[in-house]
Amino acid sequence: MQSDMKKLIELYKQWSGAEPQNVERLAGAGSNREYYRMTNVEGQSVVGCIGTSRDENHAFVYLCRHFTRRQLPVPEVLAVSQDELRYLQTDLGSITLFDAIRGGREAGGRYTLKEQQLLRRTIRELPNIQVRGARELDFTNCYPQPVFDTNSVLFDLNYFKYCFLKATELDFHELKLEADFRLLAKDLTSAGDEEGFLYRDFQARNVMLVGDKPFFIDFQGGRRGPYYYDLASFLWQASAKYPHKLRRELVYEYYNAMKQYSEVPAPHTFVERLSLFVLFRQLQVLGAYGFRGYFERKAHFIESIPPAMHNIRELLSERNFPYPYLTSLLNQLTQLPRFQQIETIPARADGYRTTSVNPYKPHPQDGPATFSKYDAQGPLVVRVYSFSYGKGIPEDESGNGGGYVFDCRSTHNPGRYEPYKQLTGLDEPVIRFLEDDGEILTFLDSVYRLADAHVRRYIQRGFTSLMFCFGCTGGQHRSVYSAQHLAEHIHQKFGIEVRICHREQHITQILKAT
Repeated sequence: MQSDMKKLIELYKQWSGAEPQNVERLAGAGSNREYYRMTNVEGQSVVGCIGTSRDENHAFVYLCRHFTRRQLPVPEVLAVSQDELRYLQTDLGSITLFDAIRGGREAGGRYTLKEQQLLRRTIRELPNIQVRGARELDFTNCYPQPVFDTNSVLFDLNYFKYCFLKATELDFHELKLEADFRLLAKDLTSAGDEEGFLYRDFQARNVMLVGDKPFFIDFQGGRRGPYYYDLASFLWQASAKYPHKLRRELVYEYYNAMKQYSEVPAPHTFVERLSLFVLFRQLQVLGAYGFRGYFERKAHFIESIPPAMHNIRELLSERNFPYPYLTSLLNQLTQLPRFQQIETIPARADGYRTTSVNPYKPHPQDGPATFSKYDAQGPLVVRVYSFSYGKGIPEDESGNGGGYVFDCRSTHNPGRYEPYKQLTGLDEPVIRFLEDDGEILTFLDSVYRLADAHVRRYIQRGFTSLMFCFGCTGGQHRSVYSAQHLAEHIHQKFGIEVRICHREQHITQILKAT
């Protein structure tokens, strides 16, 4: 890989006339491609990519250049190596739509007006790339295949059958299921005039925001196909938790935007066709969750199954699909106890008010910054503290001797800047500073994984007390933000009682068990 890096730097040098002043590796997105921000002495940056598949890189470069000629909102390819394994593109920054709407997603679908507006801008732009992007496009350059066809549908449906359905050990008649699969595949691929460029992986992580304008990336898996697919992928993504009303409004926005580019069916027909792709997309993602969760033993994917099941349950209650055996089987699946979950409405930790009273930001009047020792019998209670290292690590009042202590001082400190000195990690300006900077989010991702595994094991073993502490210089900004977010994360995910103590701020809060 060191050799690949040298070749990427050489490509940059050939393009710009000088080596980059700084090279920063960017966080990966689950693919085998590596991305680097390459900056010159004047602070101007581009993004360099190292890939392992020439065909995949070729598809991206071809599509990107084609879309750029069509004046679509995508990065511009600046230089490509002769073997097409490395290329440079314009730098669109670091803010994805996924990051920008994180507050609404983590609050269980309670999106602010600003977040909703970003979603509307994005969904209105989708028909632009699907219709105008398909004009004069040579789909033979697409990877790994040029068209969405019956074979690709059946592959994904069988992926669901073998990687998810069989793993549940639910008894089913394979021939009857296969017959319905073929009917569904035929219906999905009979789109006719309703085809264009099918993005394939249209999701919030693949939308960059420059100001408030959406730009599209990672479309190298695109092909010719029905435009319903991308709409279903985006709006019915289980983790997004879009409320029914917002989702309906976004479908309406898309429908009206599509009318500017192409003829569209009557609204009733449009919604009926869309529902087929929503059904297919849910089966497709369950196949992926099953493989990653059941076979690769990755807990995150197991935890994603109940929200996807909720989508299927909701869909089956609204639509009568012409696949009797498949729908009967899905009804049985959605009723399995293991796929049920308690729906809670978690707090918005960013301070946005979505009700007349903000129940998410604790107030000093909530009580003194201590918790009394509680009885050792009963369900698990988690206590989360923020503190200043200058005043010592909080004592474990349960008598169990500690828990976890996380040091936040490695992350960027807003307390160094005058506008934030009188604020805390519960105040919106500080929250925005920390989240825009991004270091605290990477820090907390590791904490969440560790905490989730520990809380889950403590519940299984019947333990009653667990403690997490976050320390920083003054116990005011980074530690407060981290403690509040971990507490709300645990409460949302496990429904157990979580007690929060921001010691130096004299603030306590109890998130009661649901």
